[in-house]
Amino acid sequence: MLTKTLLILLGLIALAVPVAAALGWLGLTIQYLDSPMPLHRALGDMVWQTGTDFLLVAIPMFILLGEILLRSGIAGRMYDGIMKWLGWLPGGLMHANTGSCALFAATSGSSVATAATIGTVAIPQIEKRGYNEPLFLGTIAAGGTLGILIPPSINLILYGLLTDTSVPELYLAGFLPGFLLAALFMATVVAFCIVRPRWGGEKITVTWSERIRALPSLLPPVGIFVVVVGSIYAGVATPTEAAALGVVAALILAAANRTLTLSMLRAAVEGTMRTTSMIMLIILAAVFLNFVLSIVGLTQALADFVTGLGLTPMQTMLMLIAVLVVIGCFMETLSMLLTTAPLIAPIVVQLGFDPVWFGILLMVILETALITPPIGINLYVVQGVRERGALTDVMKGAAPFVVTMFAMIALLLIFPEIALWLPDLFY
Repeated sequence: MLTKTLLILLGLIALAVPVAAALGWLGLTIQYLDSPMPLHRALGDMVWQTGTDFLLVAIPMFILLGEILLRSGIAGRMYDGIMKWLGWLPGGLMHANTGSCALFAATSGSSVATAATIGTVAIPQIEKRGYNEPLFLGTIAAGGTLGILIPPSINLILYGLLTDTSVPELYLAGFLPGFLLAALFMATVVAFCIVRPRWGGEKITVTWSERIRALPSLLPPVGIFVVVVGSIYAGVATPTEAAALGVVAALILAAANRTLTLSMLRAAVEGTMRTTSMIMLIILAAVFLNFVLSIVGLTQALADFVTGLGLTPMQTMLMLIAVLVVIGCFMETLSMLLTTAPLIAPIVVQLGFDPVWFGILLMVILETALITPPIGINLYVVQGVRERGALTDVMKGAAPFVVTMFAMIALLLIFPEIALWLPDLFY
């Protein structure tokens, strides 16, 4: 049954069937092949119960927050401010790419929005300042992945929903790994630019007075981050309510910058509706698929198969990571999260691992999927913003950062406290 399900899914993906349709058709196919009951008759009730979950309201709110920040010009000023503080390092603006991605991720919660926003601002600088193009593009693609790890992350909300894990605890657990991974990305750039100095472009010289004057441009994203995350841990708001507070704060900032216009709002809302519709379709199809797999016994069969191998818990974890990394090469990250988390999380808990820790580990694995071909979405996002050249340039530039992510996975396995220290401290 496991092999049959995987082959059907890979076949649908190979045929370029849209992700939501592929998951839905897989659920229907497995139902007709292995279930004695017409499970599709429960679809209406299932869609209603899932679609009306209050926690999911956070998704369009965070997407709208990112759209407003992008279209109001706040992101561009943020990039310029971070450039003045980090541009002195070997690699220059490539560190501004990573730093801006980390800061924008801490407000938008979306990897695709982060990569697209920072890419739009940064890519024109490649030829102007003489950077190595593949590595520069790789910093944007890799930095964009931080959106699913650094709070407030949409993917962490979905993981919490699927596995009944506390979202505030997951948010706390994502802080240190997220910013540590950003630091490792910057260290990777420094290493390459020390070996190949010409890759780092022209040297950026900024005075301390210019740095001080640039600080106000960093305050808006930091302020929104404080409003969103601070309201959660102050007990003032749930994650969904905090997302709405973030949207209100973004609107106030846009109005203060005199960029809050009807056309800007219309464009932001249209972009939010398109992205939200795609995500909700995938979520609903995945919920139906998970229901079918549970009823036909595939979930239990997978658990029995893994535990029957006779491996130690750590050996089993390494095997699961290897499988997830391979799946990530062929599957979009959101659908991968929605289809694998409900299957694997119970096994991980049964092996004695912490579900909060595994949630962070899974996010890092999903980050590798965002920049590994052939389905790495951030690769296509950056290439789409670039609008010239070959996709292979972005792939080559992102490859070193995949290795960096594997190093982060190893650190989480060896030192789980990286993810668990803050949740243990607060809870």
